[in-house]
Amino acid sequence: MNKTHVIEHLRFALEAQLTTAKVAAKTAHDTATHEENIAENKYDTLGLEAAYLAQGQAQRVNDCYKSIELFEPAFNEKPTDKIAIGSLVCLEDDNAAQKWFYLGPAAGGLTVNVKQHAIAVVTPGAPMGKQLLNKQLDDEITLKIASKAHEYVVVEIL
Repeated sequence: MNKTHVIEHLRFALEAQLTTAKVAAKTAHDTATHEENIAENKYDTLGLEAAYLAQGQAQRVNDCYKSIELFEPAFNEKPTDKIAIGSLVCLEDDNAAQKWFYLGPAAGGLTVNVKQHAIAVVTPGAPMGKQLLNKQLDDEITLKIASKAHEYVVVEIL
């Protein structure tokens, strides 16, 4: 796995999220300020509801900018023996099935595909992220999902 390619895909995905958020914010703002949405009586709340939506979408845009800002230092981290923010990690289960994760500072749940491999972003606050932080090669991780324990071994850290 080439970490540089993964970082390029993550940058692109973060920028795509920002673009989508900007379009949604503009649409919500345009709806909120459109002359047809001016309240005609106290029960006509379409304009007010659209304004709340526009506010939420604007916050989403700010969150996207913040995620991009937080990722820049993580993208420049040099690989170490221990998993840290900015590490690209491969885990293997008992059946030799591999899963790839990028320990990021934000945007948990974001997934990118690089050469038929899905790489999921996890944050240190997530259960998987807490388990990964400071682990080394050949360390074991146990994650409980729906009352079932899943065991993994760290097989690669980039």
